[in-house]
Amino acid sequence: MEWLFAPFEVSFVARALWAGLLVSVVCALAGTWVVLRGMAFLGDAMSHGMLPGVALASLLGGNLFLGAAVSAVAMALGVTAVTRWSRLSQDTAIGLLFVGMLSLGVIIVSHSRSFAVDLTGFLFGDVLAVRPVDLAVLAVAAAVAATVALLGHRAFVALAFDPRKARTLGLRPRLAHVALLGLVTLAIVASFHVVGTLLVFGLLIAPPAAMALWGGRIPLITLGAAVLGAASTFAGLLLSWHLGTAAGATIAAVAVAIFFLSALAARVRDRRPAGAGAIPAQIPDKEHEFTR
Repeated sequence: MEWLFAPFEVSFVARALWAGLLVSVVCALAGTWVVLRGMAFLGDAMSHGMLPGVALASLLGGNLFLGAAVSAVAMALGVTAVTRWSRLSQDTAIGLLFVGMLSLGVIIVSHSRSFAVDLTGFLFGDVLAVRPVDLAVLAVAAAVAATVALLGHRAFVALAFDPRKARTLGLRPRLAHVALLGLVTLAIVASFHVVGTLLVFGLLIAPPAAMALWGGRIPLITLGAAVLGAASTFAGLLLSWHLGTAAGATIAAVAVAIFFLSALAARVRDRRPAGAGAIPAQIPDKEHEFTR
């Protein structure tokens, strides 16, 4: 028991745990839709596409959160514009802007005297350096994300499974898409300064993907993703403390490992004989979700 809980008696580790729990909630609320809509590449591009705004804000002494938000919004709008104004697929537009924004960010950061430190901090964060004010920001972000997810649930479900039917139901899929991008942006921007883009993207994708393999209703996938994210945070901080590894990277690695364990278990379940009590996976009931 001492091996399990002694690390969390240290104040900065306890704050890191709370930060990870809040990030897990925010990322579960946004990540569920990222996984269901196949937006993982866009999420990765947005998380790294924040670098120009963060770097510029850092050099000018501005607000890092504002710089990150502006850059992430520019990334999302750029992808939409390139896709509409050209014959390129969305994946191609994302790839082009991903490389362009990341390169621009590195060029800006290269003017800093602490180039390596700044870039490493952006990518990996420092979850063990979380301050009380950071916890307050994450708590507000979690509350806003929960509100957006609750109010936009029916529209998000319709957008994920049948945009044409969403129009017939008057759910305004374009507005829902903008709100969903805003939710993803909120999750990434609110969390990156504390835990870095690596941990944000890990918790944004891995826990919801692990839960999606087992089907069920969308709220249960979101709840399960938050629980798996919390478990990844606890286990990652514990392993980091005892093994002397980087905390943020260890948490992300645990989250990905849990996904592969879930995938393996789902594979074993699906290969069981039908008469052996196997329960087939179920996808979310889209008709019930957005017509009720």
